[in-house]
Amino acid sequence: MKIIDRLYEKVRDNGFVCVGLDTSLDYIPSKMKEGKSVTDAIFSYNKEIIDNTYDVCAIYKLQIAYYESYGIDGMLAYKKTLDYLRENNLLSIGDVKRSDIAASAKMYAKAHFSGDFECDFITLNPYMGMDSIEPYEEYIESGDKGVFVLLRTSNPGAKDFEILDVDGEEFFYKIGDKLKALNEKYLGENGYGPIGLVVGATHSEEVDKIRKRYDKMFFLIPGFGAQKADSLNVYKLMENLNAGVVNSSRAILKNWQNYDDGSEKVGFYARKKAIETYEEIKANEVI
Repeated sequence: MKIIDRLYEKVRDNGFVCVGLDTSLDYIPSKMKEGKSVTDAIFSYNKEIIDNTYDVCAIYKLQIAYYESYGIDGMLAYKKTLDYLRENNLLSIGDVKRSDIAASAKMYAKAHFSGDFECDFITLNPYMGMDSIEPYEEYIESGDKGVFVLLRTSNPGAKDFEILDVDGEEFFYKIGDKLKALNEKYLGENGYGPIGLVVGATHSEEVDKIRKRYDKMFFLIPGFGAQKADSLNVYKLMENLNAGVVNSSRAILKNWQNYDDGSEKVGFYARKKAIETYEEIKANEVI
């Protein structure tokens, strides 16, 4: 089964939540860190989250910067987490936002689609052009790997480039249209392709147009939870509660901090928040 069809079925069966494993040592209760190396502390925390959320989410996203910041120890935790997900038939996104061309891009593809840091999907930055995307096609063509490419982001600085006028339309649509054409070469059985888009849910006036225009593309939707993206916008970016995954990181990882007994029940409260995230967005069906 192609990776995009596996993701579609995970969303259908478990819901659209993407649990962001953007793990910092600051998030981990003291007792969980006691006597452990950086690698073991981070991995054991991630494992606790995974073991309690695997059936209420579609996929896990690891923001690599959190692991890189701890050097070799952090990257060992990154590897161990990815290995654990793969061993349990769970899907992963390496949030690496790579942007390079030619031989360098091929090496990035090799690094994150095979070997120690192998993921099912990775994130890419398209602003060097389509030759920064094409080196990943070798893996995409196999059906085993996919990418999510930055399109319309939710950060304030997005206005500096993404919405510049180009021939009467915002620049990001020019990028999206090229990616749409490439994606249609690789559609899976469920009608979606493995080249997805990162689309923030903070721009209410754009969500309907973006979803309609890129109807065969899966969306990675950040900004829900700590970044306060609107739940109705998130709902509109999906199709029948599929065709997208909604990332929540800090709100899930740190939910235990909101409860007196949280340090003893980290996984329980992570699961609770993941379910609440799903239910809050799904509630828009009746609007």
